[in-house]
Amino acid sequence: MRLRGLMVGAALAATLLAGPGLAHPHVWVVVKSQIVFDASGKIAAIRHAWTFDEMYSAFQTQGLAKDGKKATRADMADLAKLQAEQLAEFDFFTVAKAAGRKQGYGTPTEVSLEEGDDKLVTLRFTLPLKETASAGRAFALQVYDPSYFVSFEYDKTGAVTLDGAPAGCTVNIVQPPPLIAEDAKKKDESFFSGLSPGAEFGVKLASRAVVACP
Repeated sequence: MRLRGLMVGAALAATLLAGPGLAHPHVWVVVKSQIVFDASGKIAAIRHAWTFDEMYSAFQTQGLAKDGKKATRADMADLAKLQAEQLAEFDFFTVAKAAGRKQGYGTPTEVSLEEGDDKLVTLRFTLPLKETASAGRAFALQVYDPSYFVSFEYDKTGAVTLDGAPAGCTVNIVQPPPLIAEDAKKKDESFFSGLSPGAEFGVKLASRAVVACP
């Protein structure tokens, strides 16, 4: 079963409620990311925290919470492991580039799922780069689903932070053009289902975090 397969239950419920005119996306995720530097001052990993929308959160916790209590990390450990494994098929929906060169990833660590007091589920994992990268010529990070089945949006506050960065490093968020985002709301399901492979509509709506170090 693929990651999107895990989302079908929640997405189908939303589709039935909203009717046939529902457009993408079907699942919404609020993203916080931390760029992790090693002792030599190079970027070694990306630490993600993805908080899912109310409907998909409820879908994930169904049958896991006991006695009306919220689902704990222990309750969701097997599901967290499964999601991390399946995220690899999609390169973790994470595109990182150092000096314009796309980076590869190792096996994620510190993987967990947990339900918060607000009933929203957050997936946390640390994604090591296969090779450490310099931010001297700018390091760019985007999180998006090319098909736009899943909408990833950076948190409004503290969306991207730096951990262990050398003095003088900065991070800035570049937002997508507002006209493109507005146009996406007008697309119906037939538009997205008709996209050719590799069309990557999602990248047009993806914010970009740019890290620069002296």
